[in-house]
Amino acid sequence: MDLSNSNTAKNLADAFAGESMANRKYLFFSEVVKKLGLGDLAKLFRETANQETEHAFAHFRLMHPELVVDDPASLSDEQKKAIAARCLELAIEGETYEYQTMYPNFAAEARADRDGEAEREFQEQADESREHAGIFRTAARNFGLLTAIEHHHADQYSEALRGLEGVAPANKAAGSKWICRQCSMIYDPAEGDPDSGIAPGTPFEAIPDDWECPICGAKKALFVPYQESIAA
Repeated sequence: MDLSNSNTAKNLADAFAGESMANRKYLFFSEVVKKLGLGDLAKLFRETANQETEHAFAHFRLMHPELVVDDPASLSDEQKKAIAARCLELAIEGETYEYQTMYPNFAAEARADRDGEAEREFQEQADESREHAGIFRTAARNFGLLTAIEHHHADQYSEALRGLEGVAPANKAAGSKWICRQCSMIYDPAEGDPDSGIAPGTPFEAIPDDWECPICGAKKALFVPYQESIAA
């Protein structure tokens, strides 16, 4: 039965998104209350998060029955490869949307919000408006950084898909960029990190040791040279 254009298909997608968001929220809540010394409540949030994951998986199986594997032993190597390839195709599709459309649009809207509503509010309530403008600037910066991260993820998935098809990986070499091992934020010396006081043109080696990743807060020591593909 083709559900691709039905209300049920949309509802399944919405339910999957809702359950997935609930999972991540509850895991976050679990970390928060654990720091507060509320171990039992942290455990409750974790258990509920796991249940939400099962709910999300159930919805996703209905959305993508081609990915349901009941008996792996009965599948041929080609069938296994096709299923793995489909997973990578969906991952590439999602990451590409994020870096080509979602985060660039979010960044533009954050800049517009900062220059519009936040600036007007500044005239009325200086302190509150400054806080808002700072939030919007941070959002715009983070969305811009996440664009490169999602591009990197899409490239990784594309290379894995080519590997499944028997294509040898491209030769890579480290250039001047460095990548965070914790969140994949890529530091580009040409852009620097002005919000953290790192001017454009600053090589990674010249950044102070107490500098932190602007996305996840990881220490400088967690960055490694970024391997980029070499043009044939």
